[in-house]
Amino acid sequence: MDYLQILFFLVFAATALAGVYLLIAKPTNGNPLLAACLCGLFFGYTVVQLWQEGAMMFFTNHSANLTGIQVWWDLVMSVLIALFFILPRARKVGMNVVPWALLVGTTASIGLLAMIARLFWLENTARRADTPSTKAHAVA
Repeated sequence: MDYLQILFFLVFAATALAGVYLLIAKPTNGNPLLAACLCGLFFGYTVVQLWQEGAMMFFTNHSANLTGIQVWWDLVMSVLIALFFILPRARKVGMNVVPWALLVGTTASIGLLAMIARLFWLENTARRADTPSTKAHAVA
């Protein structure tokens, strides 16, 4: 196996473990640090890819055959579905969704992870501000 195949299986295994964790642990709060770290890692990987293969490889990869086009449409649909579910929550915490949607539209998962990190941070901050102990200290 070459390094790309090894990388594929490592990412597949990490994703499977993350999925199992999400199903078993049933977290109810998003983790902004984890989302930001994933954004940074994927951004870094993208920089390496652009450095080694160039921007045209995105087009070549997604237009070479029916499988490449299917993967492209899957990416587009997944990002749109994620935005469909995220935008109401983002509006609720006061995020300006237009710049975020433009970032997601131009960078896909990188922008989506950055938006989710910000959303989780705002939600967790609002949740902490609404806790009774915080309100009791504010009154005292």
